[in-house]
Amino acid sequence: MIDLNVNFAGIKSPNPFWLASAPPTNTGYQVMKAFRSGWGGAVWKTLGQPIVNVSSRYGALHYRDKRMMGFNNIELITDRPLEANLAEMAEVKKNFPHHALIASLMFEGKEEWHDGIRRCEDVGVDGFELNYGCPHGMCERGMGSAVGQNPAVAEKITSWVKEAATKPVIVKLTPNITDITAAGLAAQRGGADAVSLINTINSVTGIDLKTMEPNPRVGGFSSHGGYCGPAVKPIALNMVSELYNHPDFKLPISGIGGIETWADCVEFFLMGASTVQVCTAVMHYGFRIVTDLIDGFSNYLEEKGMRRPTDLTGIAAKKLRRWENLDLNYKVIAHIDEKKCIACQLCYIACEDGAHQSIRLNPGSRIPEIIEDHCVGCNLCSHVCPVEDCITMVSIDRGLPKLTWPDHPKNPLRKTA
Repeated sequence: MIDLNVNFAGIKSPNPFWLASAPPTNTGYQVMKAFRSGWGGAVWKTLGQPIVNVSSRYGALHYRDKRMMGFNNIELITDRPLEANLAEMAEVKKNFPHHALIASLMFEGKEEWHDGIRRCEDVGVDGFELNYGCPHGMCERGMGSAVGQNPAVAEKITSWVKEAATKPVIVKLTPNITDITAAGLAAQRGGADAVSLINTINSVTGIDLKTMEPNPRVGGFSSHGGYCGPAVKPIALNMVSELYNHPDFKLPISGIGGIETWADCVEFFLMGASTVQVCTAVMHYGFRIVTDLIDGFSNYLEEKGMRRPTDLTGIAAKKLRRWENLDLNYKVIAHIDEKKCIACQLCYIACEDGAHQSIRLNPGSRIPEIIEDHCVGCNLCSHVCPVEDCITMVSIDRGLPKLTWPDHPKNPLRKTA
């Protein structure tokens, strides 16, 4: 029987699906509606000193028939009074005592951090998430990603928070950094109980060609903002796995970045996450998507003979290797199923102009043919083919032993006996 309950660094929730700190967690009304819909936890929209937001705030990248493939915002932390937020958080906790309610915080000085921690603990939050990630607006004031990009500062502020906090502390990491492991290890040294990643990526989503103004427009001007949505998932998966695989990193990870379906959730767990957080998909489709997450995730666990979400954690991440340790004698080639081919010849064009000239067209036929002894197995033809499973990559047994770059004869640095 599947048990979706999780205990993430001491924070318990009825399932691993949490709302990320963002507009969907701006009010008690929204968070309670989300919990009634099935979400297991929510990270409240970041609290801090009073700010003012602009209008408009969101930009989007649409790609062909996919709306909001990428999403960008220049909205800052909550612009509602701290007292109003705290009163609503207390009401949420009173009505949903077994759901996870996490306070996202962003302050400047040590006393401000300590005061914020105490006031949030007074209303009964289950933990804290330190926002070291927002790449716009607040970083110019020395907060947000300005902290996350400086591991020494992140470590110091985390240690301040741990002086006052009695509840678990999660550090939310910025992807706008060269080495995510440096930021994660700094959080660990500061005493964090867990990390979450990724926050949004610095971006400009597009230009209005009529007005020549970047989006989103604010009185004829714009600003760089935080990029999220399905387009960022590959970047997030890589960063989650980099931290999970680091030998010195020991903290649990809450995965964030482009999650829209139960399959996305599974992928984040397989790369090292123990919970996941969702924002853009909820802003697009509403709280109801959690039903698909719960059903699909549970069915997958059952199909694989697993009982708990964390049974998945890290399985795929452990299969990542440095390029030099991959088997250079492993070989695949493309195979075209002629019964499924619609003769569009996209594979031929892609291979001929963009890859390795390993597909030919024969007189009297529109069905392309793979030149097997020339195919390098790059996968491009299978990716451009519009028909599912028409082009598959077939493993070829060449009878050769595994050979990696350190031992390859062409490696000028190869060590010989």
